[in-house]
Formats: sequence, C-alpha cells, structure tokens
Amino acid sequence: MKNRFNEFLALHHQTEPLQVGNVWNAQSAQVYDKLNFKAIGTSSAAVASSLGFADGEEMSFEDYLFVVKRIAATTSAMLTVDLEGGYGETPEAICSNITKLYNIGVVGINIEDSIVVNGQRSIVGAEGFATKLKQITALLTATGVEVFINVRTDSFLLGLSNALEDALTRTKLYQGAGVHGLFFPCITQIADIEKITALSRLPVSVMCMPGLPDFKALQNAGIKRISAGPFLNMNIYRSLENLIEKITAENSFAALFNGTAS
Repeated sequence: MKNRFNEFLALHHQTEPLQVGNVWNAQSAQVYDKLNFKAIGTSSAAVASSLGFADGEEMSFEDYLFVVKRIAATTSAMLTVDLEGGYGETPEAICSNITKLYNIGVVGINIEDSIVVNGQRSIVGAEGFATKLKQITALLTATGVEVFINVRTDSFLLGLSNALEDALTRTKLYQGAGVHGLFFPCITQIADIEKITALSRLPVSVMCMPGLPDFKALQNAGIKRISAGPFLNMNIYRSLENLIEKITAENSFAALFNGTAS
C-alpha cells in the first residue's frame, strides 16, 4: 500500500485548516468518503464506546486494530489513529503498535501526555514525556516508518489552573522531539490559541468544544487542523435514544420516516 505521509503532512501546511472527520467504524468512515473528505481520524472514545468500553485504553489494542483495519479497508481517505497513550509501557512497545498501523496504511497517530488510572486522568511530566517522544521518533526513523505524529497536550482538557502556561512549556519541549504536530483539546479562547500558534513551529490542532470559534476565526488565529472528537458519535446516539423513545411512546414507526425522502 502506498504511504501517503508526505501528502498528509502537506495538508497541515495549507492556508485553510484541515478538517479531519472523526470515525468509529467502517460505516461512519464511508460517510466522510461520500462527502469527499481528504482525511479521517478515529476517535478512541467513540471506538471504545462502540465496543462497550470506557475511554482510556480499556479496550485492547488487538480489538482496536481490528476496527482500524476495517476502516482502512473501506475508505479512500487518509487515515490517522487516536492512539491514546500508545497502548504500550515502553517506547519499543508503542513503536511496535505504530508499525502495525503503518503496515495497514495509517498515515498518522495522536499520542497524549496524560494517563488514566482507576478512571482518573492526570497529566504526566513534560520533560519525561518529551524524552519519550524523542525515543519513539528515533526508533521509527531507524526502521523507516513514516507517520505523522500529533502530540495531544491535555493542559486545557484537564482544566489545569495554569493551563496556558503549562501548554506553552510543553509546546517548547515537544516541538523539539521530532514530532509533526501539536493538539490542544478543550482550548477555546482565541487569545490562548494565538499565543500557542505564535510559539509553535509545528501545525496546531484543536477539537470541537462548546464555545469554540468558527473555522475562519480559527484559521486567522493560526490553527491548521480541526476535528470533532467523539461529539458526533455522542450526538448520533442521543438522537437514536430519543427516536426509540418516540417510537415506543407512539406505538408506531411513523417517527422513523418523518421528514425523510420517499
């Protein structure tokens, strides 16, 4: 399979931000294919939920890999995978997982600097994580595996009291680790975004959140990539629940077809 790393990398350096469609199975991926999206990405939370697991590497990597394989086999869009913390304790184990993804055509991954223990998420030390990233990128380079590594920094997601200061510190450290992009979920303030994009030499990504500015404003603030995270998945299943309740209350399937084309 042709590796599309350079094509994917270039999409992060165009004028308009890259919109990545978030998916959780082959069916959702095919919707974005139909709409001619250039790139799609798994939402680990949505995939986990679809398999009956909580987010935070509760599902096994083997289960996740099966879903990713089905997505990769049924889409023409470039595919990036939310790898959470890497599904491995060591850089070697994480690189092994990345290589498996690369071998089925995946062009990028997200890897995050927080961990979930007993259902509680906490951020890890910035310097130690930067060292880990350097080890991972060195191992991948040595084996000729080219994937776009997007580092998810959880300063804002965790609501740290010094979120901006912490994010700026991590930006300085991570951008020297051989990675290709930085991702700040839950950042919404233009002033904060502008400070980070001004400092970062790498393309910066944000995720759908209440209060997130529109795409043009994000572009003007220097954002290069935008994603929906698990929110479309969550919205779809809330709508499904509401529809089932309506069918049950009315003892009729009429609600299923209201407003649809014949």
